[in-house]
Amino acid sequence: MKKYDVIALGELLIDFTDYGNSEQGNPVFEANPGGAPCNVLAILKKFGKSCAFIGKVGNDVFGKMLTGILDEVGIAHEGLVVDPYYNTTLAFVKNFENGDREFSFYRHPGADMMLRSEELSCEQIADARIFHFGTLSMTDEVVREATKKAIATAKENGLLISFDPNLRPPLWSSLDDAKEQIAYGMSQCDILKISDNEIEFMTGTSDFDKGAAMLQEQYPNIRLLNVTAGADGSYSYYQGRKVFVPSYLLGGTVDTTGAGDTFGGCILNYVLDHDIDHLTDAELTEMLQTANAAAYLVTTKKGAIRSMPEPEDVRNITNK
Repeated sequence: MKKYDVIALGELLIDFTDYGNSEQGNPVFEANPGGAPCNVLAILKKFGKSCAFIGKVGNDVFGKMLTGILDEVGIAHEGLVVDPYYNTTLAFVKNFENGDREFSFYRHPGADMMLRSEELSCEQIADARIFHFGTLSMTDEVVREATKKAIATAKENGLLISFDPNLRPPLWSSLDDAKEQIAYGMSQCDILKISDNEIEFMTGTSDFDKGAAMLQEQYPNIRLLNVTAGADGSYSYYQGRKVFVPSYLLGGTVDTTGAGDTFGGCILNYVLDHDIDHLTDAELTEMLQTANAAAYLVTTKKGAIRSMPEPEDVRNITNK
């Protein structure tokens, strides 16, 4: 028996989310706790899974706020390092009426980039069932080496590896470097969650079937490949089969931050409760329905970690 169902490594930051204008006409932003890996863990906690996080924050007001949030949500953080010098990473998210978002990051460097391999909690990694990571911990050499060591530790101890590229072009010195590191992540994972724009970025095609086939041929280690297509829905490519489930378009969307992470966390929750090597089409459909519903619900609130839906609310949508 492992202590943790899922352990994730990466960024823990503040998403300053667009909150309109003040009476004087100045833009107002709400400080929402975020960071893709912890967003994934937050929805898993809602489904009763045990989770732990590895990363680094600054010894500042935001780092203290985030540590308190992890306690509030119930995510173990013995592997969270507090840096006395580098500040907690900040992200400003501007939402547009058409649903697009624009990110501005204060991360040159941010504390999450400065996690060193010798600071890793390898014993904690070994005591989990799934290791999850993304590419924000691959943008710079220091944290990249820590991420690679964590992946190696996870593999040595028989963990399933989950990867979400979570491409943020402004954080990369070049898109060629981003492509190289995403390719590395895909070469290591058992479970891949990739968005429509990311699969086109990596394969050069907007045809999901062709793109998925290309990735599965190039990376035979991928046992479950899921593609999110925004408002259109999501796809699972598994053992030569494809399942598609449309999105729940029920209105009320205010902020799409964390929707993909919520989707990905639901996928991991399903895998934890089922045999990843023997999933039926009916189970894949149920998995995607749950993930789509949860992803929709998180968009009806601002932020991510504190906005994760309750399982009952997810079931109310899927059972309609």
